[in-house]
Amino acid sequence: MKRLLLFAMMCVCMSFVFGQKKGDKVVKVTSSEIRWWGYKVVKTVPTTHSGTVKLKSGKFTFDKTVLIDGEFVIDMKSIMAGDVSSQDEDMVKLTNDLKSSNFFDVKKFPLAKFHLTKIIPLANSEYNSTVYGDVTIKGVRKTITFPANVYITQFTVVIESAKFSLNRRDFKVFYQSSLKDYFIKNEMDIQFKISTEKLDNENRTPVKKKK
Repeated sequence: MKRLLLFAMMCVCMSFVFGQKKGDKVVKVTSSEIRWWGYKVVKTVPTTHSGTVKLKSGKFTFDKTVLIDGEFVIDMKSIMAGDVSSQDEDMVKLTNDLKSSNFFDVKKFPLAKFHLTKIIPLANSEYNSTVYGDVTIKGVRKTITFPANVYITQFTVVIESAKFSLNRRDFKVFYQSSLKDYFIKNEMDIQFKISTEKLDNENRTPVKKKK
């Protein structure tokens, strides 16, 4: 009798959980831009490298009009040093190095992920929110936080992050056996802009839809 009662209670709980999820609304990211920076130990403009990486997919989940979380998949095979249109020989070499097993090993780990877990509003700050989430790179997951300007209207979401740092060694992004690694700072910076609508290139606000 006790087992039957326990089973019935479990069924009720599961029905309640899945019943909540049925009402969730999922909104896809349609506009994104991700930039990265890496530095030599002597951090100057000539010793700083930067580039881009592309978002493969992204979505936000809502319960009615309340944002619950976000899931984002980054295409690590798209990582590039320098400008997208640049054919500079050094940048091509660096791009290939970043994709190799020396760094991100994109053949083995083609995707990185970020799971947004919560957004806490900030007052009297350059950025209006603190974003919390879990980032997974090369199979290693770490919880991170960073400042951002977040704008949510109905089911439209715009997030513009500050430039924030990750420790590459936390994710095993380093030369396995080379003195070269000692000349590279462990700090790597990331900054991104994502939106559920197309963004205006100049002011980064959603483009108004034509009526």
